[in-house]
Amino acid sequence: MPQHATLDISSLLHRIPLFSELSEADIQRVSRYTRDRHVARGEVLFQRGDQPHGFYFVVSGQIKLAFSSPQGTEKVVEIVGAMQSFGEAVMFMNRPYPVFAEALTDSVLIHVGQAVVTELIDQDSTFAHKLLAGMAIRLHSLVQDVETYSLRSSMQRVIGYLLQVADSDTPCEIALPTSKQVIASRLNLTPETLSRIFHDLSEAGLISVQGKRITLHDPARLARHNS
Repeated sequence: MPQHATLDISSLLHRIPLFSELSEADIQRVSRYTRDRHVARGEVLFQRGDQPHGFYFVVSGQIKLAFSSPQGTEKVVEIVGAMQSFGEAVMFMNRPYPVFAEALTDSVLIHVGQAVVTELIDQDSTFAHKLLAGMAIRLHSLVQDVETYSLRSSMQRVIGYLLQVADSDTPCEIALPTSKQVIASRLNLTPETLSRIFHDLSEAGLISVQGKRITLHDPARLARHNS
């Protein structure tokens, strides 16, 4: 892999919500336990069953968290993008990773070692509360995902995803952040079902699909179609 520019670790640590209120001295201490990692598209960051020794923060790119069934099918649990972290909860469970992590694009990450996080928890109860709050927010998000997959139809899941990516009330074009196969797995659908729903929405005049680029002609109407 080619030589990469050196990252400003201290500046990046300040951008992690968990560390946003740390003193400069503490940031410098954390930086001594932090390493950068450059991964190519398709490279596996860790396998299911590996033991965690810290958590990751995505500087750029996308990381897929997923697991494979005994039948060989893959289920995407989460797609982690730039300025997001993952692995904090597993780090404290003293158990191996329940998923594997694979780069969906060339990605740059930093890895914060468990030892320094444990030290911060021991010395600062406020830091411990922020860590717990962050993990609670992620848990709430996962519960919402389960509710969505359980109670919403396939069509509703796809429309909800498109509206979330678009984040606009006016006609707009969006670029799917990853492959349709990965998106289908994330939405608990088969790729064939996702393609059929895209076709049905296109036939209804709600969207146009050109590869990974999708035009939402009337997001408000699309939202009404989702109710």
